[in-house]
Amino acid sequence: MSADLVKLEQHLSTRSYVEGYTPSQADVLVFKAVGAAPDASKSPNVARWYNHIQSYSAEHATLSGSSTAGEAFVGGAAASADAAEDDDEVDLFGSDDEEEDAEAERIKAERVAAYNAKKAGKVKPAAKSLVTLDVKPWDDETDMAALEAAVRSIEQDGLLWGASKLVPIGYGIKKLQMTLVVEDEKVSTDDLQEKIAEFEDYVQSTDVAAMQKL
Repeated sequence: MSADLVKLEQHLSTRSYVEGYTPSQADVLVFKAVGAAPDASKSPNVARWYNHIQSYSAEHATLSGSSTAGEAFVGGAAASADAAEDDDEVDLFGSDDEEEDAEAERIKAERVAAYNAKKAGKVKPAAKSLVTLDVKPWDDETDMAALEAAVRSIEQDGLLWGASKLVPIGYGIKKLQMTLVVEDEKVSTDDLQEKIAEFEDYVQSTDVAAMQKL
C-alpha cells in the first residue's frame, strides 16, 4: 500500500486534513499508506500533516468519519485492505445469521462490555481553532519570503502552521495571509500576534481575518 505524495501535497496545501476540519479515518488510511515521515523539503505540507496525524496515534482506531475520502490518495490495494478492516468493525456483535445459543450470547455480551469500556476511557480531543491570519509589511520593498520565514520560525506547543498566500492590498503592496491550527488552551492569538510584531523590520501589523472552532 502506497500513497500518491504529489497529489496529497497539492491537496494539503490548502487544507489541514484529508477531509473536513478534524482528524478522521480518512487521515488514518492515508497516514498508513505514507508509512514514514516524508522529506519536508520535497513535500512540506505532507510532512506537516504526517507529524500532526502521528500525534493522534493512540486514537487512530477510534477517530470518527469514513476512510472513503482517503482512498483517492492510495493504491487500489489500500481500499481493499481498508474495506476488510471496516468489515471487521461492522462484525462487532457477530453475524446476524449466527445461531443465538447460550455461547453466542456470552460472546456478544463480552464484546459489548469491551466496546463500552473502550468508549468510556477515550480521552476527549483538545479544543482547537482554525485561524486565518493577515500579516502586513511596511511597503512593497519588504522581502515577503523573509517575512514568512520569520513568522514560521515561531514554534510553540499546540501551534501548527498551514498554507499561505500573498494578497494584493494596493500600491504594489501585498499582505501575507496564513492559515494555522491552534489548541485553544495552549495558544493565545494575542500572544502570537505580539511575537510576530517583534519582527519589526518586516511587519507593520497583523490581523485575525477569520477564526473557526474545529
